[in-house]
Amino acid sequence: MQLKRTNLEEKLNHIKAREKSQQSILDTVREILAEDDKKDEVILETISSHNTGNSNDFDFDLLESDKIYHIDQIKKICVTYRLRFLDTKFFKGELPYEAISKIKQLEKSHDIRLDGFKIMAPAKLFKLENYDDPLLFVPIGNGYYYLIHKWGNDLSPYRKLLMWPFKTFENFVFCTFILSILLTGLIPDGTFSDQKTSANAGIIFLFMFKSVFIVAMYYGYLAGKNFSSAIWDSKYYNA
Repeated sequence: MQLKRTNLEEKLNHIKAREKSQQSILDTVREILAEDDKKDEVILETISSHNTGNSNDFDFDLLESDKIYHIDQIKKICVTYRLRFLDTKFFKGELPYEAISKIKQLEKSHDIRLDGFKIMAPAKLFKLENYDDPLLFVPIGNGYYYLIHKWGNDLSPYRKLLMWPFKTFENFVFCTFILSILLTGLIPDGTFSDQKTSANAGIIFLFMFKSVFIVAMYYGYLAGKNFSSAIWDSKYYNA
């Protein structure tokens, strides 16, 4: 059997066509990446600007029910751990690309443009580029929010205990009361009187309680601090 002779012109045309195909693929990929970069820019611009949206038109069949939270549940966590729940425009930390990727995925699957982003995090996150446990939410409507992404380090297991005195005014008074009892017990007998009586102990306790309460409230006022139940959704640093 006689082999077909090689046509050099055909070979050249074949190579040229293949190179055009490869260039077309590169151009397509370049266009996709450029379009993807534009989407990233739009998302970052939305996050850093004023969010006016109170709801998003989600396809509820595509949502994960374990990521839906009511504002009352969010408030409870914020008050317990002394966190803030604010618009993303106040957030000064760096938003991880994984969060942006999840936003794009949600927008694509639900065929919407998300708005109204909020972040739950310690107050310092809205001032410093240092974070413990930010959570990115977007509103669904009727007081419900959808958790998009969580990043950073988990909160210290002692944070709940350490922040308990600042949760409410009642908690603060109770802790001041207990601390005053402990301090009263540390005062040696006969410091203020030769006689050890319940009346003297009561006077010392009242003096100690008043002193601790006034000092704590005074320095709290100077530092611009308030109780967690009052600042969880406040955008003011000295709230």
